Amino acid sequence: MKLVAIFFIILTTVPLYTQEPRQITMAEAVQLAVRNNLSLETTRIATATKKRKTDLAWNALIPTVSLSGTTYHLNNAPTTTLPDGTTMSFPERQWGMSAALQFSLNLNVALFEGMKNTRLDFEGGILSFEKARAQLERDVRKAYYNILLLQENITVLKESRSTAEARVTTAEANYRAGTTPQLSLLQAQVALENLRPTIDQAENGLKLSIAQFALYLGLPYNSPLNLAPMSGNIQFKALNLDTLIAQATAQKPEIKELRQNILILDSGRKARRYQAYTPTLSLGLNFDPAYTGELGKDPLFGDDKWRQSQGMFRLTLAFGLDNYLPFSSVSQDIQGMTDNLRTLNVQLAQLIQGTEVEVYNTVLSLERIRTTAEAQSKTVELAQRSYELTNQSYRSGFSDLLEVQNAELELRRARVGILEQQYNYLMGLIDLEYSIGAPFGTLSTVQ
Repeated sequence: MKLVAIFFIILTTVPLYTQEPRQITMAEAVQLAVRNNLSLETTRIATATKKRKTDLAWNALIPTVSLSGTTYHLNNAPTTTLPDGTTMSFPERQWGMSAALQFSLNLNVALFEGMKNTRLDFEGGILSFEKARAQLERDVRKAYYNILLLQENITVLKESRSTAEARVTTAEANYRAGTTPQLSLLQAQVALENLRPTIDQAENGLKLSIAQFALYLGLPYNSPLNLAPMSGNIQFKALNLDTLIAQATAQKPEIKELRQNILILDSGRKARRYQAYTPTLSLGLNFDPAYTGELGKDPLFGDDKWRQSQGMFRLTLAFGLDNYLPFSSVSQDIQGMTDNLRTLNVQLAQLIQGTEVEVYNTVLSLERIRTTAEAQSKTVELAQRSYELTNQSYRSGFSDLLEVQNAELELRRARVGILEQQYNYLMGLIDLEYSIGAPFGTLSTVQ
């Protein structure tokens, strides 16, 4: 009971603090994502591994070195045949020792092509990391603007709720005064209640978007975040389709990565061909001294106790003739790599064509958004004027509540519509920046 009492006192005396929302800008969000995102960290580790292999690619020229020692016992005493045909036995040795030190190195043109292949693989790893980083930044920027759009939409909905609440208050007063029928009051109350689930749904969608955004940044999903609002206006741009397509087909991250993969595979095929169709020079050097005394009786060193038997330096030039047979396994491996190269080149052509269509479609969509936004900006002005006049007429008793609600609904739709078009235009520019390999912010500027 004492513990319970102490715990109760602590709870009632120690103030409870809620975590304040973290203020964050677009630039800070991108920095956090690049530093903390787990998917990007995986790519970073893979790139570091390839760099280490590249830095140590020269180790293919290090000779193989082995050192061994043997202790042995002869089952029978060694014998030799004398010139007269008699056999003489040497004194039997119980135990003996021998040692061996061997150096070997195989040299082939394929070694140097293999070093080049390792370097190309590392460069491919850099491109893969840059692609993953660009994809992450693209997704973070689009998610950031999407959250701002949701917040703007909720603001519009809450403004409509405030107006609906004021309208209910007015309808209640008019109903009590006998100037408004009960139907008008009920209509006002229904309109207010209809807004509540809409706002709740929008707020839940905002919470889920912020949770996903926090995961992008490597933060807990329930981290409270307060995003800095967009300052300035979205600038519509004149886009040159031919220039953008040319940039995209040369700089899109997926295209650059696939081109690098083609270079890597081609280098690997060259290394395989060099290994199969060029001679291999083998260098070898070995020492094999053997102990000639009797272990345990004679001294280990001195008096020429360790003698070299067959130690030598050797050069061997080997040439595989069977590799030239078209049905050999080596020839088939090389042919398989050639087929894979052809497949990758076809995929590259398809990717380039798809990129051209993608950029064309994006530019058309951006142009459509621009024209729609310009038209909707005028619609917002007209809807605002219509709502003001209808609301004034309702207060004067010349319009019913349904007309006011319809006018307000049209105004809200127009305001949300123009916001969506503006943010969609901005996010389309972000997609276009990724496609052409341009730094983010080159096109998607807000002034």
